Amino acid sequence: MELKTIRYDIADGLATITLSRPKRRNSWTGRMHTEYRWALAQADKDSAVRVIIVTGDPEGGAFCAGADLNALEGHSERGKYDAGISEDIAKPGYGVAPEFDATFAYHFGLTKPVIAAINGPAAGVGLVLAAYADLRFAVPGAKFTAAHGRFNFPAEYGLSWLLPRLVGVTHATDILLSSRVFTSDEAMEMGFLNKLLPPADLMPHVTAYARAMADGVSPGSLRETKRQIYKDLHRDAASAVNHSEAMLTEMSMHPDYKEGVKAWMEKRKANWQG
Repeated sequence: MELKTIRYDIADGLATITLSRPKRRNSWTGRMHTEYRWALAQADKDSAVRVIIVTGDPEGGAFCAGADLNALEGHSERGKYDAGISEDIAKPGYGVAPEFDATFAYHFGLTKPVIAAINGPAAGVGLVLAAYADLRFAVPGAKFTAAHGRFNFPAEYGLSWLLPRLVGVTHATDILLSSRVFTSDEAMEMGFLNKLLPPADLMPHVTAYARAMADGVSPGSLRETKRQIYKDLHRDAASAVNHSEAMLTEMSMHPDYKEGVKAWMEKRKANWQG
């Protein structure tokens, strides 16, 4: 596959996937999702890869600033959300357990650990991507937001299932009901992050951590322990994801979606119809 929106690099048993749309703050598109899943599939089946690292292009000034605003505006004009992916998209992590066979929940079916090196803001789908990683390291002061509320969307891609399990119901309801911006320092206090690191130390630390994992833990143990962790959560990421996707389609046809996009583009308060 020709990669236009990510970089995929392998070195010393580590695969690094870099979200790379620097002129758009590494924002997410259907093309990026397609390329990302292709890269995950390559890493997962490559016996030389032991750990996967996901980060944002430093030139973009963000980990992932969420869905591309031009794409959001296009969805609004069409009157319906469109994920922008095709039926033949790669399906890494599928086939392990039915509850993992859904968008982003596929991370739980991967045989390799995924570490998010969050080197800047993570909004919307950027927060989703970080949440579905197995481990999360970030720089101080990076901004996070679920973002969905300003666009008349539901909590996206099963975050309503996952965040309470990561940070507890109290923090999850704060994040999801308010759609407010919070910092990586707050995220650390909530238990969302494993560690905060100065920007210059982030990738060296994550790389050293991943290499120590790759060197010190057998591939079989990594694979089976990861599956234990997520299977033992027992119920049921896929149903949460599938329900949220159905709601996403339905709610994107409501006038409040178009109003939300317009207000965001015009940097004004939205006039919700409710």
